Amino acid sequence: MEFQSFIEKYNNTNIVIKIFVGIILGISAAYIFPNATWLSVLGSLFVGALKAIAPILVFILVISSLANGVKKQESKFRTVIFLYILSTLIASICAVVASFLFPQDLSLVSQSAEIQAAPHGVGDIINGLLIKIVVNPLSSLSEGNYLGILFWSVISGIALRDIASSNTKNILQDFANGTSQIVSWIINFAPFGIFGLVYHAIIVNGTEMFSVYGKLILLLVGCMFFVYFVANPIIIYLMIKRNPYPLVFKCFKESGITAFFTRSSAANIPVNMKLCEKLGLDIDLYSVSIPLGATINMSGAAVTISVMTMAAVHTLGIPVPLSLALILSILSAFAACGASGIAGGSLLLIPMACSLFGISNDIAIHVVGVGFVVGVIQDSLETALNSSSDVIFSAVADFYEQKKKLEKDIQNRLNG
Repeated sequence: MEFQSFIEKYNNTNIVIKIFVGIILGISAAYIFPNATWLSVLGSLFVGALKAIAPILVFILVISSLANGVKKQESKFRTVIFLYILSTLIASICAVVASFLFPQDLSLVSQSAEIQAAPHGVGDIINGLLIKIVVNPLSSLSEGNYLGILFWSVISGIALRDIASSNTKNILQDFANGTSQIVSWIINFAPFGIFGLVYHAIIVNGTEMFSVYGKLILLLVGCMFFVYFVANPIIIYLMIKRNPYPLVFKCFKESGITAFFTRSSAANIPVNMKLCEKLGLDIDLYSVSIPLGATINMSGAAVTISVMTMAAVHTLGIPVPLSLALILSILSAFAACGASGIAGGSLLLIPMACSLFGISNDIAIHVVGVGFVVGVIQDSLETALNSSSDVIFSAVADFYEQKKKLEKDIQNRLNG
């Protein structure tokens, strides 16, 4: 009975409190038991489980929504895509301006990191993304290719909508509900996973990076916090004319913290789906906008590309006219939208941005190496900003369209 009572108390405790306890225990364990590396397996199991279930969840939810004949909210999709692109561009501009205000110097020596081949231009990014769309659906599911998953699930849902029997549609809905329940069970173990992830991060990385690249890390952190807590709230207020911070803080607590430690937008998709459900959003919107956001909503990546490129430019003493700074902002924003389609993410897009200033690929690769050194902080914050913003802008798009519909109804009544 005592064990059952403990389980009930655990299940009824707020997830944020449980995650905070997991963080504290993870930090403590890293210093008390530095050789108990087996503890980090808890983090690997948690992230692995989320990554495994996320593609299946997205695939089934999208098919079920479309097959059951729910009309797509086209205006909502247009709004959320516009918000994704706008916020990414603003993030890039903020990062370039901040880099002018707080210029950084890098030690451009060979870094001990394995660097994969970087894309040669924007055309490579577009080509890579288009190819990923039509990859075999089974391969897309196994590899977590969300562009392919979205494409084939939309096609399948539309095909089944007119020819599937009611029993088949009910079965699809049951599978969607069942998969959502599995996700809830996994998320309930988040504190244990966070414990393992924190323990592993401290044991492997320590605090040495702060002494060497402390200022660069502060600039990256400052830019991402500014985007999340200043720029994004301004966009929210302009769209829905409401205090944006209740939504901002809720998404930060229930999505951003988890994304920070998992460092995976894919792993955080189930968390975001659950949060959208709690916010009462339209499932036909968020079942598509959340995985789509994990692919193209990349404010954090835009910040990383811009800051690291500007740091290289300043280190080499290259002058930056306003026109070139503007081009860098646009290029970084556009390239960031394709970061998920490139192995290595935002860091491997840095050489392309550096090429704007005539920086050789050899030097640019060294900049990427610096990125890997600070990556434990940069990548964590980048993922937290990207993933939690997916929920924010899905909610804003939903609320904005509801507001427009209400205003239109009121106007029609007055005119009638």
